[in-house]
Amino acid sequence: MTTSGGTPSRQRRRGPALEAALLDAAWAELAEAGYAKLTMESVASRAGTGIAVLYRRWANKDQLVLAALEHHRNTHPVDVPDTGTLRGDLLAALTGMGEARAAFFAVTAAAAFSGLLAGTGLTPAQARDRILGDQRVSRIQAVYQRAHDRGEIDLERIPPAVLAMPFDLVRHDLLMDLEPVRPARIRSIVDELFLPLVLRVTSR
Repeated sequence: MTTSGGTPSRQRRRGPALEAALLDAAWAELAEAGYAKLTMESVASRAGTGIAVLYRRWANKDQLVLAALEHHRNTHPVDVPDTGTLRGDLLAALTGMGEARAAFFAVTAAAAFSGLLAGTGLTPAQARDRILGDQRVSRIQAVYQRAHDRGEIDLERIPPAVLAMPFDLVRHDLLMDLEPVRPARIRSIVDELFLPLVLRVTSR
């Protein structure tokens, strides 16, 4: 809702609803204006609330942006496929991830290189863990646990770094190219890099 002057009118929102509205406004501002131009004032204006409401929750712009990135990712989940085979699951999961997360990674990378990392003092790995949280691990576990239960792989014999590899490679490509990962690249990751390695370990 907006006033006759075009400024969003202030609405009576509380608790989780208010916080979600603030974080949605921060994401929209980040995506449209960029990290450098985003201010607490611009987010408050977009959300139709007062700036003090923001400062009661986040100490500064950097903390707000981190929370907005985490919130956007959590509220826009990528489906975990169940195709009946490990190869099918990985191809579908990585394709969905590459398509759904391209814009997210573009906005996140732009913010990181525009000052977010310097402002927060976080390393890229720390920022990744803060934004992705436990979903990154649970997504991988869901795909591989089903393959283990079907007898395709033996999770006890495969190092965690190997299991993370396909997803890490897709994230790398998203950050480097800032566009959806091409199908041929995903097939190469699965068929030429990952599956030969894990199947060799499992068959020993």
